[in-house]
Formats: sequence, structure tokens, C-alpha cells
Amino acid sequence: MRTRDRQYAAAIFQQIERDIEPQSRSHQKKYGSMAHKLPVLIRTAGLAQGLAFVESRGIEEHKLLLDHIAQVVGLTDRAKLAECSRTTVKLVDYMHLTRNVLKALTWYKRFAQSVLKVESSDEDDEVDTAGGNQ
Repeated sequence: MRTRDRQYAAAIFQQIERDIEPQSRSHQKKYGSMAHKLPVLIRTAGLAQGLAFVESRGIEEHKLLLDHIAQVVGLTDRAKLAECSRTTVKLVDYMHLTRNVLKALTWYKRFAQSVLKVESSDEDDEVDTAGGNQ
């Protein structure tokens, strides 16, 4: 029996290999950069607010990351992930979803570094998670 962590690692590696690795360097950097920034954003602002912020930016690579995260945590797409983060009634369920998203993001960050060669210090010209475009 595989642990949830191993399931996340295998699924995320497949997503990266299939959908991101064949893309341009610019595409990889946008995706990988948000993989590094999103955990901090979620811890600072909360899951629902963090997801809404990323979605509002309108950057396709970031939306793809949200779709990937949703699929890994057992939801259909980013819209369902956002809906669950906004409408979950019980605090324990919201915390559980947040924990699973953050656990998955650990693997996105690792693969951004190891497979895509995107470091947390790499600049993403499209987004500034502090609130404004650069």
C-alpha cells in the first residue's frame, strides 16, 4: 500500500513530465515559480484567498498548476478546488484540504527544482505575490 505522500509524488511527477517538461523555458519558469510561491501565499492569506489570488492573475501556467493540484487532491479541476475552499462548512475539513494542498505543493516545489531547474530565487516577471505586477 502506497502512502498518500508517495501517491502525490508519482502523480505530480507524471503531470510535470507530461504537461510541463515539453513546454518552453518561459512556461516552465512561470509554472515552477508559482509552485515555489503558492505555499507561502496559502500560509499567509489562507487557502481560499491564495487560490483566488492566483486565479485572478489570469496566467495560464498558474491556472494549470491549480488544475494539477486539484486533480492530485482528488478534485476535478481548479474551479472545484476553489469552491471547496470557499464552501467547506467545518473548520476541520478546511484544514484537511489546506494540509493536503500544502503537502502536494511540497512535491511541486521539489520537481520544479529537480526536473524543471526552477529555483525559488528565479524571477517570475508575470506575478508578484505581494499584490501587484512588477
